[in-house]
Amino acid sequence: MVELKKWYELPIGCTNIEPGSSLRNLTASWRTFTPVVDKSKCTKCCLCWVFCPEGAIELEEDGSIKINYLYCKGCGICANECPPRAITMKR
Repeated sequence: MVELKKWYELPIGCTNIEPGSSLRNLTASWRTFTPVVDKSKCTKCCLCWVFCPEGAIELEEDGSIKINYLYCKGCGICANECPPRAITMKR
């Protein structure tokens, strides 16, 4: 089983010092804003998935997206890159 770490257990600067270690570090508590997807506006272009720096956006079998809120830091890049504005950031 993978040992999950909290933000206060990370090295100074919250850096991931080994490849692939981000999967052990839940970053949801860092988030101030949360991306919310309006599926009726989503065109399944997947640009949000491409630009997400944390890999927190997952692709479903039907081509739609799902945000893994355990790893989303709420940076808003997905909302900024979404052409139809299907993603909005909520406080």
